[in-house]
Parts: sequence; C-alpha cells; structure tokens
Amino acid sequence: MATPHISAKEGDFAKTVLMPGDPLRSKFIAETFLENPVLVNNVRGVQGYTGTYKGTKVSVMASGMGIPAIGIYSYELFSFYGVENIIRIGSAGAISDKLELRDIVAGLGSNTNSNFAAQYGLPGTLAPTADYELLATAVESAKELGQELKVGNILSADTFYDDLGMDVMKKWAKMGTLAVEMESAGLYLTAARLGKRALTLVTISDKPFTGEATTAEERQNTFTQMMEIALETAVKMDKK
Repeated sequence: MATPHISAKEGDFAKTVLMPGDPLRSKFIAETFLENPVLVNNVRGVQGYTGTYKGTKVSVMASGMGIPAIGIYSYELFSFYGVENIIRIGSAGAISDKLELRDIVAGLGSNTNSNFAAQYGLPGTLAPTADYELLATAVESAKELGQELKVGNILSADTFYDDLGMDVMKKWAKMGTLAVEMESAGLYLTAARLGKRALTLVTISDKPFTGEATTAEERQNTFTQMMEIALETAVKMDKK
C-alpha cells in the first residue's frame, strides 16, 4: 500500500485528514487533541498520526512547504488511502489591514501565481476554491466554539522571497485578498481534479506591512483555536 512518500497501510488514515505544514505541529496536534494517536507515516520526517477525537477517527499529517509538496501528499492521500476531506491548518501573513495577529481565516478561494493548474490543459483560468460543504461546516463549528472565522480569498504564492517586493502584495490586497500562504491552491486544485473535498484554515502569524509577527514556537504550539475548529469540522463531516 505504501506510496513513494507515505509508508502507511490501507485503512491507516481516517476519512478526514488535518494537514499542517510543519511536522512538529502535526505531532503537537496528535499528542494534544487525539486519543490513542498512532504514528502511521514518518517518511522524510513528515509525521502522520491517526487517533480519535470525541470518538471519531481523525488523522493529521504534515504537508511540508509549498504547492508542489502539498500537491504530492494530498494526491497520494486522496488517491490511494481513501481520504475524502483534507483540511489544511496553517499560518499566513495578513495583507488586508482588517486582520490582526491570531485572526483565523478560511480560504474561500485561492488566488495564485503558480503554474500548477497548467497540467490540466484547460482552455482558460480555473479558480481554485474550497469545498462549500467543508467551508460551511467549519463556519458552523467556529460559531459553536465562540470563535470568529474570517472568510475570503487568500493568495497561495510560489515565492517566499520575491524580487517584486511588497508592492505586489498591495496589489493583491486591493483585489480583496486577505492573507498570503503557500499551499492552498495546490490542495484545492488536486481535490477538484480527484473529486474530493478540501479547505484551508490559517491563523495570521505575521503582518508583513507592519513587521508584527509571532515566533516559530508560537506557530507550532499555540494556534489551538484553529485546530479545534478543524477537529470539530472533522467530527461533523464523518457523520455526513
């Protein structure tokens, strides 16, 4: 059953997989929230765990950084392990002045400067979007937890260090883009191609225009409100 990048066996993954970028965040979620978590993958140190949350089988596995990485892992999970839903839970930089540190954003659509969609040979521009049912369920879960979830378009960038500088971020902000990260477009496009569901939840870790930022340790261990929304969403989706 092993794929080139995942060593798990058939049945090792749950219907819904939470997918942070950082393997240490995957470990933190499993040890903090899941009952009886079992390490089912550790190829290249990309840790994947399966356990239960409120009696529901849930998995969490890291994606690494960037669209190519999440494209590989989401494809293998969707195609070979029976996964139906992937919820990316990551960090992002705010490019909207309406956002503050630690705000939680759900990516309705994923603008991108990536050429990832060119592989599909479409005669136009495909707009990568979240699955509506997953998004609606996350919004419902956030309300039940008393958390505010900001919903809107995000930017999925291929570059972290960009010669165009911050001026390009200001252009995206003028078009209503809330935040920038580096994975959602690859996840949304892969899910669309395979007929699966995907959603991106991100916590604002920094504000590039002001220089405000959280630490690496805070990003790994303290974005628990976003994690709880994703876990509650996984429980609801398991019953659908």
